[in-house]
Amino acid sequence: QAQLVESGGGLVQAGGSLRLSCVGSGITLSLSNWGWYREIPGKERELVAAIGGSGWTNYAASAKGRFTISRDKSLNAVYLQMNYLKPEDSGVYYCKNEPLNLWGQGTQVTVFS
Repeated sequence: QAQLVESGGGLVQAGGSLRLSCVGSGITLSLSNWGWYREIPGKERELVAAIGGSGWTNYAASAKGRFTISRDKSLNAVYLQMNYLKPEDSGVYYCKNEPLNLWGQGTQVTVFS
């Protein structure tokens, strides 16, 4: 059964960093589009960063200059490096394989000031 498993969330002080990981199993995801999304209670899940099969990347305005999305094809994994974190970055982060519309279970990120 295909699935995505996220890890790397946690509690961090403002200004700190976290690296989220998303590993796929049961499927080969070497050439496809991925996204990292953030969900905050009461709001719709929003796209934070995306990476395409050819390597293009795209970021939400709030993430530009601070977050970096990357992929390791050999490990079937996608990452989100988050630097200079702010309290408003808090939420549950989900990775998604776009072609398969496949979501991970989410990982909680909490940034305190």
